[in-house]
Amino acid sequence: MDRLPDVNRDTWRLTVDGLVETSKTFTWGEFLQLPLLKSTSNFHCVETWSVLAQRWEGLPFSHLVKIVQPKPLAKYAWFECADGYTTSLSLEELAADENFLAIKLNGELLDQDYGGPLRLVVPQKYAYKSAMYITHITFTAQKELGYWEQRGYSDTADIWTDDRRA
Repeated sequence: MDRLPDVNRDTWRLTVDGLVETSKTFTWGEFLQLPLLKSTSNFHCVETWSVLAQRWEGLPFSHLVKIVQPKPLAKYAWFECADGYTTSLSLEELAADENFLAIKLNGELLDQDYGGPLRLVVPQKYAYKSAMYITHITFTAQKELGYWEQRGYSDTADIWTDDRRA
């Protein structure tokens, strides 16, 4: 993960599978046909800086849940990214409408520096939970620790309790 991945929208795919009724693989064009919405939220880095009032556009995670219909045993979503990065969040944490699979920031398509073509936005968590360059989401019964969580960062990443390190 020393270099930013060069993800081409023409060949990019998002696969959503695991404990779901309907596994899906979206092309860029198919993802753009989903009911995309806008949301404004603050963005908090674990290294103590924040950017306020970021305008995101994308698919609320709750809408993806309606599409794939997780099975009752599914409790977590595991995110895999084009650069090898991983993280997971509980479906309960992801249920809030402010949690987005974003394709735009402040009116512009997400470029490589900001995690494009698709990134997760979870405003109530530190940014390492907002995975970039997402290519695969797996719904699971068990929690798995992702890249930074395995290296001593908190799995909860709660900005309101300042929960940064495990």
